[in-house]
Amino acid sequence: MSETYVIVGAGLAGGKAAETLREEGFDGRIVLLGSEPEVPYERPPLSKDYLRGEAEREAAYVHPASYYDEHDIELRTEVTVSELDLGARELALDGGERLAFARLLLATGAEPRRLPIRGADLDHVHYLRDFRDSDALRAVLDQGGRMTVIGAGWIGCEVAASARQKGLEVAIVEQASTPLEGVLGRELGEIYGAIHRDHGVEVLTGAGVESIEPGRVLLAGGRALVCDHVVVGVGVAPRTKLAEAAGLDVDDGILVDERLMTSDDGVFAAGDVANHQHPLLNTRLRVEHWHNALEQGPAAARSMLGTGEPYDRIPYFFSDQYDVGMEYAGYATEWDEVVFRGDVEGREFIAFWVKDGRVLAGMNVNVWDVTDDIQALIRGGAQVDLARLRDTDVELASLA
Repeated sequence: MSETYVIVGAGLAGGKAAETLREEGFDGRIVLLGSEPEVPYERPPLSKDYLRGEAEREAAYVHPASYYDEHDIELRTEVTVSELDLGARELALDGGERLAFARLLLATGAEPRRLPIRGADLDHVHYLRDFRDSDALRAVLDQGGRMTVIGAGWIGCEVAASARQKGLEVAIVEQASTPLEGVLGRELGEIYGAIHRDHGVEVLTGAGVESIEPGRVLLAGGRALVCDHVVVGVGVAPRTKLAEAAGLDVDDGILVDERLMTSDDGVFAAGDVANHQHPLLNTRLRVEHWHNALEQGPAAARSMLGTGEPYDRIPYFFSDQYDVGMEYAGYATEWDEVVFRGDVEGREFIAFWVKDGRVLAGMNVNVWDVTDDIQALIRGGAQVDLARLRDTDVELASLA
């Protein structure tokens, strides 16, 4: 009798894992369970071109709907897993059905953090995580008016840019001293603050929100921002409830080893929910970006088959806001300095986060085809001559 491999979570990581199982020759039963009514899709368009009405829904799909039947993958949408019984090697579904598995992948993703303030559940307050959220926001952008975005992380900044491009009056409210400070630090955060201000966005930093009311957002200190729409982007929390109830090790995500295996040797995790022991960076990482889901899903599938290698991909993500595109590679939580290469004022540059003379991360802004060189610098781990790193006449490849 053939084995059953079950994947809980039909997002990008889950969809790519199912694809990889078939590509690697697994001929058993694959069941892909998703809580949404959609086939697996990529989320970046939800805050960018799809949100602005510039891309069709199908463009975000990992595969056409027909792919799953054609490859004998049982895709079951709008299904909730209510219990994971590790001892019995079974899942309980919300309708009472029990599903046995030989191997299990948890790709349950993350969900937006909710604001614990008065008015956060009003009808004009929006969050962005799935197609339903993006569809609701598309209607808002078509209406026009005034929008207040609470939180200047990637989602908040991208939604603000899309709304401004559609002609809305936009204000961003952020508790930190600059947008994106928690990810990029103050120097780069100030650059992104300036980008938004240049496009007519009111950027309020060091500002807290007291409450939300119909027609306005009340800030700490008494100021009221008049607005028709509110978008909240204050981070996400990994969906670990199922894993935790089953007794798997959980700490800011499901804890997995270098090969994405959980504390149970037949259960794996990938994507936003996986807190992964990174063999190259020698630390635990939980990465909430598209590229991580794209790569970890297949890596977890190979580990389920017993052929997986340690997952050592350098973290990578991208963002497009107005006419400013960027790619970031690496992982930096503390550094000695940020080294700039290129034209910062003209917003065509590369920034490097450096500690002890070694490049921890790099971000190219409107400069392309350099990600491989940046990753080589990070992976090599050697000390770099900072003067040559700044010099645009010195090829990056020669420094790795």
